[in-house]
Amino acid sequence: MAPPNDPVNPIFGLFKSDSQKNSFDLSHGKLSVKGVPLLSEVPNNVSFKTFSSICQSSAAPLPLFQRVQSVSNNGGFIGFATEEPSDRLMNSLGKFSGRDFVSIFRFKTWWSTQWVGNSGSDLQMETQWVLLDVPELRSYVLILPSIEGKFRSALQPGSDGHVLICAESGSTQAKASKFDTIAYVHVSENPYTIMKEAYTALRVHLNTFRLLEEKSAPPLVDKFGWCTWDAFYLTVEPAGVWHGVKEFTDGGISPRFIIIDDGWQSINSDGEDPDKDAKNLVLGGTQMTARLHRLDEGEKFRNYKGGSLLGPNPPRFDANKPKMLISKAIELEQAEKARAKAVQLGTTDLSKFDAEMERLKLELNQMFGGERKDGGLSQGCASCCCKTEENGMKGFTKDLRTKFKGLDDIYVWHALCGAWGGVRPGKTHLNAKVIPCKLSPGLDGTMYDLAVVKVVEGGIGLVQPDQAEDFYDSMHSYLAKVGVTGVKVDVIHTLEYLSEEYGGRVELAKAYYKGISKSLSKNFNGNGLISSMQQCNDFFFLGTEQISMGRVGDDFWFQDPYGDPSGVYWLQGVHMIHCAYNSMWMGQIIQPDWDMFQSDHVCAKFHAGSRAICGGPVYVSDSVGGHDFELLKKLVYPDGTIPKCQHFALPTRDCLFNNPLFDNKTILKIWNFNKYGGVIGAFNCQGAGWDPKEQMIKGKKDCYRPMSGFVHVTDIEWDQKVEATKLGEAEEYAVYLNQAEKLILTTQKSDPIQMTVMPSTFEIFTFVPVMNLGRTTKFAPIGLTNMFNSGGAIEGLDYSKTGVKIQVKGGGNLLAFSSGYPKKCWLNGADVGFDWSGDGKLTVGLPWVEEAGGISEVTFLF
Repeated sequence: MAPPNDPVNPIFGLFKSDSQKNSFDLSHGKLSVKGVPLLSEVPNNVSFKTFSSICQSSAAPLPLFQRVQSVSNNGGFIGFATEEPSDRLMNSLGKFSGRDFVSIFRFKTWWSTQWVGNSGSDLQMETQWVLLDVPELRSYVLILPSIEGKFRSALQPGSDGHVLICAESGSTQAKASKFDTIAYVHVSENPYTIMKEAYTALRVHLNTFRLLEEKSAPPLVDKFGWCTWDAFYLTVEPAGVWHGVKEFTDGGISPRFIIIDDGWQSINSDGEDPDKDAKNLVLGGTQMTARLHRLDEGEKFRNYKGGSLLGPNPPRFDANKPKMLISKAIELEQAEKARAKAVQLGTTDLSKFDAEMERLKLELNQMFGGERKDGGLSQGCASCCCKTEENGMKGFTKDLRTKFKGLDDIYVWHALCGAWGGVRPGKTHLNAKVIPCKLSPGLDGTMYDLAVVKVVEGGIGLVQPDQAEDFYDSMHSYLAKVGVTGVKVDVIHTLEYLSEEYGGRVELAKAYYKGISKSLSKNFNGNGLISSMQQCNDFFFLGTEQISMGRVGDDFWFQDPYGDPSGVYWLQGVHMIHCAYNSMWMGQIIQPDWDMFQSDHVCAKFHAGSRAICGGPVYVSDSVGGHDFELLKKLVYPDGTIPKCQHFALPTRDCLFNNPLFDNKTILKIWNFNKYGGVIGAFNCQGAGWDPKEQMIKGKKDCYRPMSGFVHVTDIEWDQKVEATKLGEAEEYAVYLNQAEKLILTTQKSDPIQMTVMPSTFEIFTFVPVMNLGRTTKFAPIGLTNMFNSGGAIEGLDYSKTGVKIQVKGGGNLLAFSSGYPKKCWLNGADVGFDWSGDGKLTVGLPWVEEAGGISEVTFLF
């Protein structure tokens, strides 16, 4: 978790430009870096200006300003000018070919992913940034589209290797013809440092967002939680949530946070009774044209009677009911798709399709009809010990915390505009207006998305931007009063659809993000928010002054929604690629959140391995009755905390310019730190990827096979965290392979460790510096082998000449490398036995000590 922002005085004064010559030069139609041509055929209307010439003062904290000034000669701004002003301008920045790049582009309105190539024409539409490999200088150059005035920008492919920049306002009311700082370029010898330096430079220049290091992530970042979405979809209700939390607790894992996802709000569609909630909604999609008709909880939660679930005989819950409803709703959805396909094929007699749909709707309604609207929770408990005057969401959250003592946080879901379809005009005190959606031409290259289709179909009931503060405070202050501690804000990137009347997407976004930032500070401790469906530069440059955590991947899909049966496997690797590469830029600004998964999914272990070392929270969306507790216990301690890494996971250098999804050779490797070592996860994600021609992510069966590769201690970027720098200077390391259960020694000069990884599987390598105890004994504590992130269990380490004292959190098998046989082992002050073998494996069993917070103190004497 990033440290809180240190209170420093902002700097407004003038700083002298760096006396060093700038690394970039634009002349004679070429943009060069340190003499190496980068872009050729640069049009005459393109300009380059040094950072120091543009940003001579800033309201940013002084340390940040000084940090940027110290490397300002390595960066600068690109601009361009045209004769005619417009709300959308396209211009070439020049061309390149034969130079490897890695980039991030939007493949849907809300989601971004990685793409590689070696020419400007290989870029995809809506590219958010491109990192060029410059081996001539052993360096990298980042081209970063930015915000200027009322315009935002993105890169696009041009013909014959050209890179195009598109600057757009999103409103015909906002036009321009000249830009000085519409993109930023930066050079560095380190591909991770370049991200830090470039985004820090833009933070100082724009002063519209803050870096992660300036904020605190939500407290749930190092905890285990449960999200209701895949468990219930829109059928979520109090009894189901209650029994879901209870199952985890009974299984030996206490969730420390829950997210009540979509389905809890008061929504209805335009053609329905404006004062009543929509009924019998099940799958995502059916709610996407609905709007909020009141700002509190929907009827299912509003009718909850405090104490209903606390008595000795709480209402029963049929765990199969949500599954049956979901199954029937999927049948109906498939019937609707079949009808739509028939229409496309020119079928005129649709009676059999209509009859089938009506039959399924009737069956679905009958399944709902046998259930009381309140779920049997309106009676309350007659026991005097359960009496309460608090009902609805307030009563429910209170009862949850009464029963489940370790439950720290209860979050609920809402869309940025309230619901998917916004707020219903005339039904709240807010001035809402249904605005038709207009998509930017830049999104023409993105993937078909049902969510976009539905949102465009219904338009969005937009609360007027001058009421944005009132809007969010009205929702959030109410939620805070009823025991909700945070929100998951979804469907964020819809504002760009609605900006015509409001001066453009930048101006509309500023108003909305100002409102939500103020509400977050007032109602949710400044950081109680998870951002989602937000993966576009507008959000990161304008919406993250206060928001400090967000999703870095698309949704977890347990199967392919487009019907490929093998998608149940290949979609999981795609998810990991999204998360790993998006963390390179998003991690500079927010705490990366790798999303939930289901512990009983066929690829659950694959997901679990990545979550173990991602450096963020671990949460699942298990159905009631659908848990793999043995798997979860490799991720989570009994108290609901996790052995979290110290950084956010990032792809290794040798993966950056390769395609770990379908190049038939690359294993995704991600690196991270623990307190006393480093970790590398190797994941075989091959088998799918983006198809530019079909504009969709699809399976590539030929790539779904075992992959071979190697791992080396230098794959860990030890210099990216001050506390880890010394760990990277060790002469020797003990390495533990978690899945192979193998312990070896290596050095910086050793040959790489060879590996072969099967499809949809992984290996986790824990690297720990070996220390010399006296003259003869070498020692390195690995951690708990029963946890995927073994080294994360080591909380404290103290060496002496005659021994070592280790603080370990968790129960299980503690492994260390020891070249010698210990004389004694003390566990929490008591003499205990241990096992040692000649190959250096030293093990001792640890209990979970509840009263000590799960922490044991282990001492070995030599």
